[in-house]
Amino acid sequence: MVAVSAIAALSQAGSAQAITFDITRGVAGPNGVTNQGAYSDYWNKKGTTTIDFNSGAAPTTGFAKYTFQNNSGVSSVRSDRWAPAGANGEINDGKYLAVFQGDSVTIDLQKSLKYFGMDWGAISSGNIFSFFMGDRLIKSFSTSDVNPVAPVRAAQHGGEGNGYLHFYSESNKDMFNRIVITQKGGGGFESDNHSFNVVDPRKVPEPTAVLGLVAAGGALLLK
Repeated sequence: MVAVSAIAALSQAGSAQAITFDITRGVAGPNGVTNQGAYSDYWNKKGTTTIDFNSGAAPTTGFAKYTFQNNSGVSSVRSDRWAPAGANGEINDGKYLAVFQGDSVTIDLQKSLKYFGMDWGAISSGNIFSFFMGDRLIKSFSTSDVNPVAPVRAAQHGGEGNGYLHFYSESNKDMFNRIVITQKGGGGFESDNHSFNVVDPRKVPEPTAVLGLVAAGGALLLK
């Protein structure tokens, strides 16, 4: 995976706490689908689970529980032209999560994670996403952190930015079990294809690499 963003990190009171991010175009989804928004570069890595919202609702039970703080009354899972674009700017015909002015969505997780990813766009001002361990805020990111390096400018969004965001906990101290997606000001916060992993997927070896290690071990035993 080739990232096109810089690193964003948090340091608190001299501690080693940090969450970093990078942004890519993302990739096609299962079976090569390109009209359902961009998927995580790690969607098929061991342990990665993806919620694509194409059922028409955000899950309210299970490993990731979504709760709307819906003051506007219009935040929802929906389908329209503002759905986050595919890896090459393709129109997304599927459903996605939209959060509007003054609203938020909280994702409560059954396990502490080291990775979260989402297809984000069309990027608007006032988009904020925050990571917590319980009630302790670890790090918040906003439009200004990400929009300048968005790699996709989708025609159906009037050239507004899109991209697949990857967030990583760099140590066990930075693991998170709650994510809050918030929209401040006008516009909306559109996201799709949320991916979760309890480990850092950058460090999960490819299956061919594992087979190679097994073969090498077998050769040593034979010797």
